Amino acid sequence: MAVSSPASRPAANAEQIRSILAKRGITDKVVVIGIRGYYRDSMGKPGVNDRGIYDDALFIISPDYFRAYNANTDPSVARKGIASLSPGVWRYKPGIHGISRPIAQQYAAFRQASNVTVIRDGGKKETGQFGINIHRGSINSTSSEGCQTIKPDQWEEFRGALNRELAQYGQESFPYILIEGPIR
Repeated sequence: MAVSSPASRPAANAEQIRSILAKRGITDKVVVIGIRGYYRDSMGKPGVNDRGIYDDALFIISPDYFRAYNANTDPSVARKGIASLSPGVWRYKPGIHGISRPIAQQYAAFRQASNVTVIRDGGKKETGQFGINIHRGSINSTSSEGCQTIKPDQWEEFRGALNRELAQYGQESFPYILIEGPIR
């Protein structure tokens, strides 16, 4: 069964997203912003940040580029010890997802370039390198044990655009800002 996702991409505009950057003093040219619960009141149970659906949003923004993507910022399942990335500003870089898997199952994605803080199911907070990547989700699952996932039919565009923008501005890494939504 296909994972629930919105009929269209997130509608926030560049000005709304730039205001989020301004409030945090971010000066990098290329930034990714994630909004957990972007569709909180229009998908799933109203007022609840559901798991296992593409009800969140990621945005790539640079001086010359702005695009919205349907995403998931929550673990697919609730299970003791599963990590959920805490809201904040984290650094990411191009890398490989699935490095503990056979080579045929690994693919280009974005990996932590700094420590991140997670909240484990059960409430325990931890900071460190946990392999909380930004990668492709799947059709039947958001494919996340704490990672940030992009709807599969939007993944190649997201990855290509982000790599292109990073190369254009000479950035080896980028800030990933995760905030709680929805935004108005």
